[in-house]
Amino acid sequence: MNARILWLNPVMTSTYDQPIAEALQREARPGTRVDVASLPGAGPRHLEYHAYEMVAAASTIGAIRWAERAGYDAAVIGCFYDPALRGAREITTRMAVTAPAEACLHIANTLGERVSIIVGRDKWIPEMHENVQRYGFADRLASFRVLGMSVDEFQRDPGVTEARIVEEAHRAIEDDGADVIVLGCTIEFGFYRKVQQDLGVPVIDALVAPLRYAEFLADLRDRHGWAHSKRLGYGLPEPAELAEWVPIIQPAVVTGPRP
Repeated sequence: MNARILWLNPVMTSTYDQPIAEALQREARPGTRVDVASLPGAGPRHLEYHAYEMVAAASTIGAIRWAERAGYDAAVIGCFYDPALRGAREITTRMAVTAPAEACLHIANTLGERVSIIVGRDKWIPEMHENVQRYGFADRLASFRVLGMSVDEFQRDPGVTEARIVEEAHRAIEDDGADVIVLGCTIEFGFYRKVQQDLGVPVIDALVAPLRYAEFLADLRDRHGWAHSKRLGYGLPEPAELAEWVPIIQPAVVTGPRP
């Protein structure tokens, strides 16, 4: 299947759109086209606070509405908090939607027994732990390990970031018993191959895993008709009501690889 995937950065800054598009282009399978976009208008540049996440939620849902109408096979909401994921699945009828924590945790818990998540700040842990529980992996969580870095610091000095990831991942393996490491932020991209080589265990990247998962979900729908069920939690709102309250928002798109 030649999948068309939208990676949506649910923030009001395009700072990382081009670097993420380039990183995804290197990882996408042949035949996958990946477009990257961020939300239009003024608003949060990151989602390190719950309040910022709430501010961005409505525009995220509006952009997901646009993506389905534009013909994408799948979309990724590109933040490890998985913001607005359930809402996005409610309003789509054809397009698959996933997000980094869901994808990373499912893949990691298939590859190993005990998972540690490398995060930037202690502040992130409570909401991420809620998602670990929601996805059913609480009993297989070895630990959260904290780098002491904000989102904007990850790409500022890649050598420093890589060294900190390796240090905390080693501790997760030796002290916490982890056999799989998850990088718990999408902006921790570009490090997993080298870190994985150093550690000798799978290191799951928060860009690559949801890309692979989106390709997988798009393929499931195309080949088998398996899509998000509308029977229970992802039931579709009344179309007229949805149109009244949730505008379609078209983001500016950076085009990724083409088949």
